[in-house]
Amino acid sequence: MLAMCWEKLCTVRRKSICTGGIIPVVAQQLHRENIEGVVKEALSVSGVCVGDLAAIATTVKPGLALSLGVGLEYSLGLVSRYQTPFIPIHHVEAHALTVRLTHHVEFPFLVLLLSGGHCILAVAQGVSDFLLLGQTIDIAPGDMLDKVARRLSLRKHPECHSMAGGKAIEHLAQTGNRQQHTFRLPLQQYRNCDFSFSGLQNLVNNVIIQKEKEEGIREGELLSCVKDIAAAAQHAVALHIIQRTYRAMLFCIKNSILPSKNATLVVSGGVASNQYIRKGLQALADANDFALLCPPPRLCTDNGVMIAWNGIERLRAGLGVLHSPEGIRYEPRAPLGIDISKRVEEDSIKVPKLKKKIQWLAS
Repeated sequence: MLAMCWEKLCTVRRKSICTGGIIPVVAQQLHRENIEGVVKEALSVSGVCVGDLAAIATTVKPGLALSLGVGLEYSLGLVSRYQTPFIPIHHVEAHALTVRLTHHVEFPFLVLLLSGGHCILAVAQGVSDFLLLGQTIDIAPGDMLDKVARRLSLRKHPECHSMAGGKAIEHLAQTGNRQQHTFRLPLQQYRNCDFSFSGLQNLVNNVIIQKEKEEGIREGELLSCVKDIAAAAQHAVALHIIQRTYRAMLFCIKNSILPSKNATLVVSGGVASNQYIRKGLQALADANDFALLCPPPRLCTDNGVMIAWNGIERLRAGLGVLHSPEGIRYEPRAPLGIDISKRVEEDSIKVPKLKKKIQWLAS
């Protein structure tokens, strides 16, 4: 199985982060410059040639259009040349199923995908069978944490100059006092499983602006209370995620979508590597008789292994294996599974007070 969503190209793409974020045209050019070398190296290390492959799996949705286009064009060239079956992959589906490579997990299970581009709650009922419970209505948690880090100028902080934004927030939060700032949680009036982080980001920015005025410094200079703001922002993100996930658990048990005992919560995506958020989700899982499973950190972020694994799962199940990929197009936006978020909202499940359930909040 050759997967074109590129463990190494994801690293290559991060070269554009030094500008403060991924720039699509830069990412596209880096993909074009590196894809052939990456493929040749992968084949060489594996000791196989393209003709030996059972299939070629490629991410076609969702994602950056320019980068998806590079991968699809290159993959279809190989498919045409070697007459190899082609398996188009949904990026989010691949994240959701990665845990089945590293753990023995039976369907169905609850999936929480947390990353810089996605925040999704869904039930995985099969290899290509998902129920969408909720998703972000604006930006993703990783994107918010990165933007807060940039607004705080954390690259100038001596402890964080080489860290990505979200990682810098997590690092500084460890020695910050989250109780110095309290941020109102988003969507409290809506009993659904959707997420929102843009409003929360604005609240954090307002505190930063106020503190800059109090300390008499300009934007771009480091605040003395930067660790406290990092801790409070991270805590608010974690609480918001935990509350919505709690409702998803209750909804799935109530409607017999998941077993009432020994159900599984799978958390994946780059933000799943945040140990503070994971600790909160572990406490939630323990309090509700769920097993919490996460792929190892190297498989939480975007990587080629998850695409190959999704291809293997589909190949074994005989799902979406194309012998004539004519007409295949990439899709920058693509929903996951069947959307039942309206059903969740109609059930209007009230989430119990978290402090009564989760001792982690008091730590």
